[in-house]
Amino acid sequence: MKGFDFEPARDATPWRDVLGYTNEEMPGVLLSGARYREGLTQAQLAEKTGISRRHISEMENGKLPIGKKNARLLGEALHMEPRLLLRV
Repeated sequence: MKGFDFEPARDATPWRDVLGYTNEEMPGVLLSGARYREGLTQAQLAEKTGISRRHISEMENGKLPIGKKNARLLGEALHMEPRLLLRV
């Protein structure tokens, strides 16, 4: 940035490591958090997306992968980037 003398910390910890979740758990954690942020129950999110409430619960708890199609539907309903819901 112009006018700022900024140098990133060399000993910084990646944000994903700070949260304490594995890469496998992260999509479900982000899904649950985004749903909470939007003030939706699982049933309400299911109604908005056409994904069953049971599947939403299983995705939030890491028992079911979210997948690209569901990530798009959920991303649209939750006003978030769908790629965040896919495992890295």
